[in-house]
Amino acid sequence: MSVLLQPWHLLVLCVSGWANRQQQDVIAYLRTENQVLREKLGKKRILLNDDQRRRLAVRGKVLGRRLLGQVGTLFTPDTILRWHRQLVATKWDYSDRRKAIGRPRVRQQIVELVLRLARENPRWGYARLQGALANLGYEITATTVRNILKAHGIEPAPDRRRSLSWKTFLKSHWDTLAATDFTTVEVWTKGGLVTFYVLVVIIELATRRVEIAGITPTPDAIWMRAVACNLTNCEDGFLSGKRYLIHDRDTKFCAKFLDVLAGENIESIKLPPSSPNLNAYVERFMRSLKEECLERMIFFGESSLRRALQQYVAHYHAERNHQGLANRLIEADAQVGSTHGEVTCRERLGGLFRYYYRRAA
Repeated sequence: MSVLLQPWHLLVLCVSGWANRQQQDVIAYLRTENQVLREKLGKKRILLNDDQRRRLAVRGKVLGRRLLGQVGTLFTPDTILRWHRQLVATKWDYSDRRKAIGRPRVRQQIVELVLRLARENPRWGYARLQGALANLGYEITATTVRNILKAHGIEPAPDRRRSLSWKTFLKSHWDTLAATDFTTVEVWTKGGLVTFYVLVVIIELATRRVEIAGITPTPDAIWMRAVACNLTNCEDGFLSGKRYLIHDRDTKFCAKFLDVLAGENIESIKLPPSSPNLNAYVERFMRSLKEECLERMIFFGESSLRRALQQYVAHYHAERNHQGLANRLIEADAQVGSTHGEVTCRERLGGLFRYYYRRAA
């Protein structure tokens, strides 16, 4: 006996079939997505936390072991069962109730202090470090000091004392050390666009004070010798009283330039190739000079370049706070930090640089 379907029965069947096809399409896409992820990951493990494992286990239980094996998921049924066993074992572990066995670990505060003292004092041996720690209230043995240094890859004193770090060298010669380097600026002249070379000298690494030693489109040997004579002038030379000058291997630092320095007992420290970090103070100033001044202006003639550099150096010394100096000014006047007086703004180069201060009453 045939059964006649009502129109609404046909509508329900059509909607159900469409929804089923859509679900099949979604499932097919998710399976393909899982296959792509597995191909991408290869043999790499996917690290999950306990909450993520729990959520996957709950969903996997609804599907069952057989269906999970057919779907082709990222995690097999055996993996989910192993997670379950680990969670059960962790629940009944009670490791947090166990008493610690053996010698207690050295406090992290002591470890950090041992490492600091060893790095700052490369000539100190284990016993010397132990005594310094005892002065600070930490009683540990020399063997403990040795184990801490060994665990962190720090060599014994006989080996450490031979390797003086560049940072330690710089700090040991703050007052007698200067650094220099060149930068280039494109300037419009009557003859077109001309490249000018600017020689910058940091005459005090400790305070970051800088000077513009010279500006020229032709930094030849004669010009470099003249610059060296000006720098080493006994009366007002920027390098007067200095002992070392750091510079790179630029050929502009020629023999005539170095001979003048040697005649004034200034030793040239020529840096290895491709090592800008060893001249980091000059490199950092060059970056500030370019970003804050040179790249924001167009220069017409040498005089405009000289004026801009003069104004920037004045701003750099007296009006610009430096993070390397605890956010202070290099040359602070008496009004800095005052809370009395009218707030006034000083502008340089048409407002390119601004400095806010209090006018003295």
